[in-house]
Amino acid sequence: MRRRLPSLIVLPSADRRELESVLRDGRSEQRVARRARILLAMSEPQTLVGELALQVQQTRTGIWYVCRRYEQEGLDALYDAPRSGHPPE
Repeated sequence: MRRRLPSLIVLPSADRRELESVLRDGRSEQRVARRARILLAMSEPQTLVGELALQVQQTRTGIWYVCRRYEQEGLDALYDAPRSGHPPE
């Protein structure tokens, strides 16, 4: 298996604090906490995507998707996008 170092995600200090806060909060949804873990890990230069994928139980493609969403949307990438359909009652 090829081990490719990822392109480094640059997290401003305010974003890093927010991501760490999400992880410390025991009431965060698990999918939001997983995305926060991914972004924090991808900001470290020694992170390998394959190992991170095993740790957070996500595919490599899913990890790259979260990173691309963060680069486009910022911290809004942590939360689910709005879906079409009838709103829940």
